[in-house]
Amino acid sequence: MMRTGRRRERDGAPDCGPEQRPGPASKRPDEREPRGPGRGAFLPWLLMGLGAFSNIIQGRSGNPWLAGAGLLAFNSLYLTVVFAAFSPRLRDTRYPVYALAALTAVTVAIALGFGGNWFLFFPLLSLASGTVRALRGKPLAIWLITLSGSAGILSGWSDAGAAGAFGIGYGTFLSGMVTSTVLSLFDTVQELRATRQELARSAVEKERLRFSRDLHDLLGHTLSVVVVKAEAVRRLAPRDLEAALAQAADIEAVGRQALTEVREAVTGYRQGSLATELDRARSALDGAGIEPVVRQSGPPLPPQAAALLGWVVREGVTNAVRHSGATRCEITVHADDDRVRLTITDDGRAPVSSGASSADEAAGALAPPDATTGPVGGTGLKGLTERLAAAGGTLRSGPDGPRGFRVTAELPVGAGDLADTEELSR
Repeated sequence: MMRTGRRRERDGAPDCGPEQRPGPASKRPDEREPRGPGRGAFLPWLLMGLGAFSNIIQGRSGNPWLAGAGLLAFNSLYLTVVFAAFSPRLRDTRYPVYALAALTAVTVAIALGFGGNWFLFFPLLSLASGTVRALRGKPLAIWLITLSGSAGILSGWSDAGAAGAFGIGYGTFLSGMVTSTVLSLFDTVQELRATRQELARSAVEKERLRFSRDLHDLLGHTLSVVVVKAEAVRRLAPRDLEAALAQAADIEAVGRQALTEVREAVTGYRQGSLATELDRARSALDGAGIEPVVRQSGPPLPPQAAALLGWVVREGVTNAVRHSGATRCEITVHADDDRVRLTITDDGRAPVSSGASSADEAAGALAPPDATTGPVGGTGLKGLTERLAAAGGTLRSGPDGPRGFRVTAELPVGAGDLADTEELSR
């Protein structure tokens, strides 16, 4: 590690730890997504009223004081509508609509009262209308058609001419429609961005669930086998050293295999194998002094179905080794063209409590194999029930008569086609 860090420094690249490496979702400043126009983007449009202001200054308006008051009222109401439309607290209320109604009344009054350049305030009114969320959709279309038609008629009636009337009407409709379309587009982008973030959070939660399930099953089973074989070493060492050494070698092999499986689980590429799990089940049961009986019939299983059943074998055998005190454990796999059935039956004591699962107890306590505690449906069996249900299968567990315990799993042979590959590989 030290040599690697120095080599990176010589090559001119800093040695970054995991916390310093940017994630795939990090963005450079020039890659930030735009937030869309804000209220400040609509303020420069008030310069369209400079013509009316010039008429007031030059005394061309009939009543300069009244015209100035009308100009001040329009600007004030325009700012009120725009600021309310972009205010998180007010934009979804009726306040922008009421302010827009007052702005409409003032616009009509000053346009009819003074004419000429004052009709340019209709496009500004339409611009403000496009910012009001409550009007978006069909109501806004109706409002803009009515407003642009009224503006064109009133301007033509005031001797603006046909061309001037058409320009005022067209400009009024276009201003509101473009404004509403652009703002709606950016709102949609924001919603899509929020949805993408939610999907990313959901993916992280699913990955955490997969990771916790895999570690629970992997480490619980491995620790159970290690405990059983370590006890076998302790019992055999005084009288049969070679047998004890063989059990110790098995402990080493189990540990190495567990390290490999944990690494595969972390990277998400681990695929279970039913044949491998059956072989491990024989070894674990033999080490615990339980006679293993394995029967398998039917055609070969698809990889995903075999992977799911491998998890069932792992959990069921772990329960038998840790809790049952059994002398015999029978594992039966029967498959036909449609479904496969796996049954794990032992002749030990049925579990009497509903506490932590076998894997949880194995990871947290080194109890002897004949311990009386054990779950009917702990974390491991519940997790397997969810996995099989996602693939269209079922998992049942419970006492098998006066003595013993039975775990039965049924699964469609095409489970790999019915469930998502990621879910099945957990």
